[in-house]
Amino acid sequence: MRWYLTGVVVSGFGTTAMWLVSGIWVKSLTGSDGLAALAAVALWAPVLLGPLLGTLADRVRRRPLLVALDLGAAAVLPLLLWVDSAGRVWLLLAVLVLYGAQGAVHDAAEQALVATALDGERRGVFNGLRMSANESVKLVAPLVAAGLFARYGAGPVVLLDAASFVLAAAVFARMPVREARPARPPSRNWWRETTEGTRLLRASPVLRPLVATGAFTMLLAGVNGASVYAVVDQGLGRPPAYAGVLYAVQGAGSVLAGLLTGPLLRRLPERSLAALGLFLFAVAAGVRALPYEATALAASGMIGVGLPWVLVAVITAVQREAPPDAVGRTAATTNTLLFAPNALSMGLGAALVTLTDIRVLLPLLTLAGTVWAACLTLRGRAGAVREEAG
Repeated sequence: MRWYLTGVVVSGFGTTAMWLVSGIWVKSLTGSDGLAALAAVALWAPVLLGPLLGTLADRVRRRPLLVALDLGAAAVLPLLLWVDSAGRVWLLLAVLVLYGAQGAVHDAAEQALVATALDGERRGVFNGLRMSANESVKLVAPLVAAGLFARYGAGPVVLLDAASFVLAAAVFARMPVREARPARPPSRNWWRETTEGTRLLRASPVLRPLVATGAFTMLLAGVNGASVYAVVDQGLGRPPAYAGVLYAVQGAGSVLAGLLTGPLLRRLPERSLAALGLFLFAVAAGVRALPYEATALAASGMIGVGLPWVLVAVITAVQREAPPDAVGRTAATTNTLLFAPNALSMGLGAALVTLTDIRVLLPLLTLAGTVWAACLTLRGRAGAVREEAG
């Protein structure tokens, strides 16, 4: 577990730095806000192909795959050193698409490796610690990346990211994990194997409501995220840069959430943790409509706690419920279902914020989220009663 967390922190630092700098880089070269936004789209677009890409994680041993993916990323990233003008921005966007595809396969392989290497109780603890590690990195990496870019340009950030992948590959290579070679599937039809993840999710009475809850939560989170500048401007009367303070508090809340996840999952089923996380997030979204700095900061902290609990609950359940030879596909399909709504709802949120007062919009998010959380809780209790009666 220690080796794995080290690899996550190292690669996560470089990834977060590159994610921040890519948009700034495109903006500085082209002066176009649209192209700068396209950098983020290029990184996220491969998530939509998650089920197809995740199949690779079930066809080979996961630890060597992680090493190969990290070394491959380290080899490709230096190509970006040739991006020195607006005419070469296409190269940056192409590399970002590859970067996003690598991340989709990498994440599926990580989750599959955790499912096979750790028992049920330790999975929840590990997933929480992984979330804390990721969020901790996000508090530091943007500052380092912005400072390097402002002082020396994009080159040092690219090399830092490439070096982080090399170090992560070395860490994963030293992991004391024994894996059996995956059995050959009866059919070598890639598409048929890919759809197996979707079939497993639909057929599982445990995973189906949890993944739906995660997708709905991320849908609301996209609208909530699109409203942050309206909250800062209209609600608090602060300059746009104050949004960074709110995000920092949210990140601190996510670190705390990760540390608490393991103990909570020892006492609560994943469904209850997901319902609690959605409830906290939904209430916090409504609280942000109040024109007070203290409530805005408290709400950001609550959002930071609530969202990770939903995501970790879903991930942990997938690792437990999916067959060992299909965890990669199921996890990748789950990631697509979780994060595609978030990307789509950010655009929807931008339109809603323009057309609707946040004092109306954000309480509606609270209503929708709390109703869903209540229904999830009641269905869980009804299911438990039926199991006891049976």
